[in-house]
Amino acid sequence: MKIGDVDLGSKPLLLAPMEDVTDVSFRYVCKKFGADMMYTEFISSDGLVRDAAGCLAKMQIYDYERPIGMQVYGNIPDAMVESARRMDEAGADVIDINFGCPVSKIARRGAGSGMMKEPDKMVEITRRIVEAVSRPVTVKTRLGWDENSKIIVELAERLQDAGIAALTIHGRTRCQMYKGEADWTLIGAVKNNPRITIPIIGNGDIKTPQDAAAAFDRYGVDGIMIGRASFGHPWIFKEIRHYLETGEELPPMSVADRVALAKDHLAKSIEVKGPRTGVLEMRRHLSCYFKALDNFKETRLKLVTSMDVDEIYSILDYIQEHWG
Repeated sequence: MKIGDVDLGSKPLLLAPMEDVTDVSFRYVCKKFGADMMYTEFISSDGLVRDAAGCLAKMQIYDYERPIGMQVYGNIPDAMVESARRMDEAGADVIDINFGCPVSKIARRGAGSGMMKEPDKMVEITRRIVEAVSRPVTVKTRLGWDENSKIIVELAERLQDAGIAALTIHGRTRCQMYKGEADWTLIGAVKNNPRITIPIIGNGDIKTPQDAAAAFDRYGVDGIMIGRASFGHPWIFKEIRHYLETGEELPPMSVADRVALAKDHLAKSIEVKGPRTGVLEMRRHLSCYFKALDNFKETRLKLVTSMDVDEIYSILDYIQEHWG
């Protein structure tokens, strides 16, 4: 599969952009486990054109992460175009437009999946961004706003005509948020539309290697994007790739390996963000790496409340000694 001149190989596995999750340190571990392409957290176009520090920080990327996409969201066309230009200059391999985020504070002001109510505006913003940048432009979106407005088949054609290089479709409407099951039949309908020539990437409810294999086999998508299932489980990319290539499952990741991963992830987080922020932002990951352990409540509490780096490493050693 190719996005413009970015060659991702056969049946690529992509890490979805997720706010407060896909920062530098999380992308670092997902890349080690075989994510073929990754994306930054969502970057607000309104914030970026104002040079907001948080938005600028999200544009920090490293060569070992490539190919990597930067994802922009917003509802003001000029700000979206200017932000895309900045991402182009910053060296993103792909510029992705977020027309899929269902979070109320974003969607209700017409950004993210809120744009599903204004498909003409969505297409126009896309066309202007494509014309403004030199990098491939992609879009991530949903099936529609609600059950009565699943416009994705026609919309995909219009976005392709606007010049995008690939389209990622989450198999839910905005009103579904993340509830219910993702509907892959409409993703398949887009992929099998003879008018569609760009790669179609499916997203939604890929939780196991078997889910991924079924999505490729049943719906013919070119790639799969994995979001929430990677949280606390970044080795899912390795598991899926192994299954696709061999038809066999890898054994579960051992506690010792998860401890080693947690230490590596923590070290990268501290390296990039400093001890205080690095530790605070690792708490959500540390607890998830060990959530299946029995009688873990007391140790978990210590793990996610300590601010002392040496103590956290000692707790991780304790986890390996007692549960490994």
